[in-house]
Amino acid sequence: MEKLMIAGGRPLRGTVQISGAKNSAIALIPAAILSESAVTLDNLPELSDVAIYTEILEELGATVDWNHDRMVIDPSRLISRPMPNGNVKKLRASYYLMGALLGRFREATIGMPGGCNFEPRPIDQHIKGFEALGASVTNENGALHIKAKELHGAKIYLDVVSVGATINIMLAASRAKGVTTIENAAKEPEIIDVATLLNSMGAKIKGAGTETIRIEGVDALYGCRHSIIPDRIQAGTYMIAAAATRGDVIVDNVIPKHLEAITAKLQEMGVHIYEMDESIRVVGQTDYESVDVKALVYPGFATDLQSPMSSLLTQTKGVSILTDYVYSNRFKHIPELHRMGARIKVEGRSAIIEGGPLTAAKVKATDLRAGAALVIAGLIVPDGITEITGVEYIDRGYDHLVTNLSNLGAEVWRQHE
Repeated sequence: MEKLMIAGGRPLRGTVQISGAKNSAIALIPAAILSESAVTLDNLPELSDVAIYTEILEELGATVDWNHDRMVIDPSRLISRPMPNGNVKKLRASYYLMGALLGRFREATIGMPGGCNFEPRPIDQHIKGFEALGASVTNENGALHIKAKELHGAKIYLDVVSVGATINIMLAASRAKGVTTIENAAKEPEIIDVATLLNSMGAKIKGAGTETIRIEGVDALYGCRHSIIPDRIQAGTYMIAAAATRGDVIVDNVIPKHLEAITAKLQEMGVHIYEMDESIRVVGQTDYESVDVKALVYPGFATDLQSPMSSLLTQTKGVSILTDYVYSNRFKHIPELHRMGARIKVEGRSAIIEGGPLTAAKVKATDLRAGAALVIAGLIVPDGITEITGVEYIDRGYDHLVTNLSNLGAEVWRQHE
């Protein structure tokens, strides 16, 4: 077992480079198997989820060449085979294989996905979309069996705004006959990133990034080269860490527009923010005002930054209220922050956070973003060493974390037990 050790109390200073977006990568990799020839993905993050997806594609017969931040996927010899168990159980985003395999082979058998276990996330909207396109969906022994003699365009209204369902329907519809319209679609930048790749492969998708997406199906898609957008959640996490440690950090290789919600909230607290073309400078201050934060679908405050933000809010004067309108029970990190002295009370969808000091403790990451919250809390603590277990969750979304933090002046290291 591996632990992350943090001796906090040091302001972060310097520049950190942000890698490609994890939430894009885990959708772009399965999207590539819709192609008849090789697809090259640049600016790929070096994450455990990416490694698992590499293994899955190779199991399906694809050739994958992954070298640091570049991956070449040749799916020309891909076969459709049932994958009820194994690697698909290890990551949530394995559900994108459903739309990709359905689009290419008109069938898919995929085990129910795994990943972070902070709240059940139903895939009923995915199934609704597949059935509207002409597929039959059955659940047998914990695996979804999806088949269609032919996929045809349809008008699909999503009852709940869902990034996963929006992307999965786009994947399948890109090789269906006729025109598909997705209404009440998710607007996240990762949606646009996937649509950009598919269009470069020969798809005909319009409206990505708006609530209505129109997909005109094509007979075949072909290889291309695509550079993944910067990871706005990783960038937001480093912005929060800089503020929490009263540091001075340039977060480089970002799209500032994607970070408007976190930027505005940090400024409301009293953090000094300076935006440049592809970077943001965050200058922490001695005192922060309490604020209320509402996690919403994009372009609102990202639910993935809710957990890290809760650690920062312990450093304010007064009481802050953090409410998550995306996931109702994403507060498994709160008991761990209690171990560090945080004064937080959870009521339904909200966490009521009273500012106060934190102390070092032994804590456990229960999911990816909970892990990020504990890292930030550890960086804040002025004395002692914080020990974080569950590092495997953190590795799902933050590549080169120890190196990046060390380069910013933090005292952080991994320790094997």
